[in-house]
Amino acid sequence: MTDTVDAPTRSRMMASVRSRNSRIEIAVRRRLFALGLRYRLHRRDLPGTPDFVFPKHRSAVFVHGCFWHLHGCELSSIPATRPDWWRAKLERNAERDAEAVSRLRRLGWRVLTIWECRFRRTGVNRERALDEACREAAAFVRSSRPMLEIPRRAPARRAPGPDS
Repeated sequence: MTDTVDAPTRSRMMASVRSRNSRIEIAVRRRLFALGLRYRLHRRDLPGTPDFVFPKHRSAVFVHGCFWHLHGCELSSIPATRPDWWRAKLERNAERDAEAVSRLRRLGWRVLTIWECRFRRTGVNRERALDEACREAAAFVRSSRPMLEIPRRAPARRAPGPDS
């Protein structure tokens, strides 16, 4: 399948994808603050530069886009254009994420990952899903659980390629 927009438009669209302060991240940030949690943003001295860090609770939170971090859900398919390049890029992102979580755990941090599909699945009320996920996140931060993913990572599946 060919792209539906021309190359300059696609380039502009991809350049506008934010690595921090995305709409979802800001929505989560506001809700966590309203729930009484105080945090630091994007601590570069920690592996993976977590989106939120709760030093008092020794917790780090990542808000991941399913596509960019290869979650394995319906939002994380490999593009049909240059699939080998995209697969290698996205798999490397996922490897880097796993390494960051591993390093954080070795340093004694508890890690929460909130996935975009929790809010963007078909038929989901986005505001209600954000509220529920943030309540789960607040409970995690205040708990002693070592790790949590909201929602859980989908079972590993082979992404469709040119030969499928």
